Amino acid sequence: MPVSHDDPLVLICADLQLEYLVPGRRQVMLDGDAATMRCLELLSLWRSNLWPVMHLKRIADSAWFNPSARLTDWIAEARPRPGEMTFEHALPSAYSSSRFAGYMSSVRNLRCVLTGFSLDETILATVVDGFHRSHRHLVVADAAACRQPGAGEAAAYKQSVMNVIANFATIQSSAELIKTSGAVAV
Repeated sequence: MPVSHDDPLVLICADLQLEYLVPGRRQVMLDGDAATMRCLELLSLWRSNLWPVMHLKRIADSAWFNPSARLTDWIAEARPRPGEMTFEHALPSAYSSSRFAGYMSSVRNLRCVLTGFSLDETILATVVDGFHRSHRHLVVADAAACRQPGAGEAAAYKQSVMNVIANFATIQSSAELIKTSGAVAV
């Protein structure tokens, strides 16, 4: 599929929810605070340029992720604004939301910039699903966080996940993305 810089570039903020920042929780994110700051920088850039923004919210029915708890609420600074799209998904992939899958299939040549939490679940599953649907994704490495692994070195775990993602999506740093001001090829 030919890449054109005229194709819409949308920022997808994955699962920027309080649940992922609470120490001691099973799904606490490794370097969650640093990734959150990068996400907020990119969100500010998108909003100031009036570029499209999507928000994903994980709603899972399980003992470890209680959808009725306030911990599933958005991080205050990342809360969706009027006009920004929101999609709830029960399974790791955003495509498990029929609304998200329908929207993505109805828009041609959309370039997606993925940031946020659950690099090893939501972001990985979404880029793999998107790849098989011929959707183009770019993952911002320093604006994406994954769970702390149970054993082993955390940095090596994240790099392993990124290596898998690189088979299905472009990987870029937030500095590179900001430098290009959105004129990126995914």
